[in-house]
Amino acid sequence: MIDSLGKCLICPRKCGIDRGKKAGWCGVGYEPVAAKAFLHMWEEPCISGTRGSGTVFFSGCNLKCVYCQNYEISQQYYGKKLTVDDLSRIYLSLQQKGAHNINLVSPSHYIPQVLESLKNAQGLRIPVVYNSNGYESIDSLKHLEGHINVYLPDIKYIDAQQSLKYSNAGDYPETARAAVLEMYRQVGDVELDESGIIKKGLIVRHLILPGAASQSIKILGWIRANLPEGIYVSVMSQYLPCFKAENYPEINRRITRWEYEKVVNHFYKLNFKNGYFQERDSASEDYVPKFNLEGLE
Repeated sequence: MIDSLGKCLICPRKCGIDRGKKAGWCGVGYEPVAAKAFLHMWEEPCISGTRGSGTVFFSGCNLKCVYCQNYEISQQYYGKKLTVDDLSRIYLSLQQKGAHNINLVSPSHYIPQVLESLKNAQGLRIPVVYNSNGYESIDSLKHLEGHINVYLPDIKYIDAQQSLKYSNAGDYPETARAAVLEMYRQVGDVELDESGIIKKGLIVRHLILPGAASQSIKILGWIRANLPEGIYVSVMSQYLPCFKAENYPEINRRITRWEYEKVVNHFYKLNFKNGYFQERDSASEDYVPKFNLEGLE
């Protein structure tokens, strides 16, 4: 993941920058930066449960999505620098507060530090969720095997022109598909405990974008053709025209009811056995976390 000269090869960008000296393509150095750690109640029901998911929002990102809801931390890099020991302590604190799991949001560019922090978190007994944009290096993911219980990736695009235009990653479609298959190889099917809380497995998310219902349908088709029929799929309707979306008129709006229902109906047409759907009113700023360094003391 990092070569002998200190060059970063962690994510698919393989920017080759020594992040000990300056920020990589992701916008941050090697030292972990996070913006919030709290009990998150707005994830999928099997993740948030009744007590919340112990969620750590990392700063920086290996995508540059023009519509990112979390742009303050993903592309403006707001957050607090932490040590590996700080991360271990935060996990244990969230567990003590009653979290059903530890939910690592956008951890891709910190995989070595995340691994070390998990190994050092003596007494951590709850599952670990790797919550990702899907733009992952297979080599880096293999280092996580045995340390991650639940993978929660998004498949954002199946069209390279879209992914290049909106996220500056023309190779996203094939990279994310390969990453999802590797994640499934590691953790397999979803297993729930007696209370319906996830213990292990893969849940694939997909965020419907304005004007892209046909692309969403193709993504659902790929999932159905390449993963078992029992795979869990989370269809998300929370898109808000944030950050730089105003510069792209075609996505400078929320999705319509017709777009949402078209995708949902196709989900049922494909006979998926398990899944979640967000209500359209989830497309609200009320559901965007306030990044205020909570839980990082």
